[in-house]
Amino acid sequence: MLAACQSTPLAPMPTVAKVDLARFMGDWYVIANIPTFIEEGAHNAVETYRLDSDGSIATTFTFRAGKFDGEVKRYNPRGFVLDTSTNALWGMRFVWPIKADYRITYLADDYTQTIISRQKRDYVWIMARTPVIAEADYQRLLNIVAAQGYDINKVRRVPQQWK
Repeated sequence: MLAACQSTPLAPMPTVAKVDLARFMGDWYVIANIPTFIEEGAHNAVETYRLDSDGSIATTFTFRAGKFDGEVKRYNPRGFVLDTSTNALWGMRFVWPIKADYRITYLADDYTQTIISRQKRDYVWIMARTPVIAEADYQRLLNIVAAQGYDINKVRRVPQQWK
């Protein structure tokens, strides 16, 4: 009876083969996500990465709360590359000493679009270097997210409107 209550373990979620960290740094617009509680209702969400001299990644996540002219929210987690052979598996620390799972599971060859996933498949982020992407690109990225085992009914587009 107890065996029937156990969940099936999730298949390992592979990362991309290699990330050029210097090229990955900079601004990424959040196109869609399964939002964390702090991201609910976010507008104009942008994640910015800067590689520090110690090898860690200074991260700034900014968005407007609830509407395009809502209060600006800013968070500064720190990223740590956990797999230096690929640079695609990070720990993202919001609160010491916890480093949340952060996996670069898709990265366009030209570094214009990416998918950040988690092994637990609880949160995901589709991001791009531009605030808007073509609908065909969005659907292709959403299909990748679905193939990773996510419930895509939970994915929400993040409103982006820049002047």
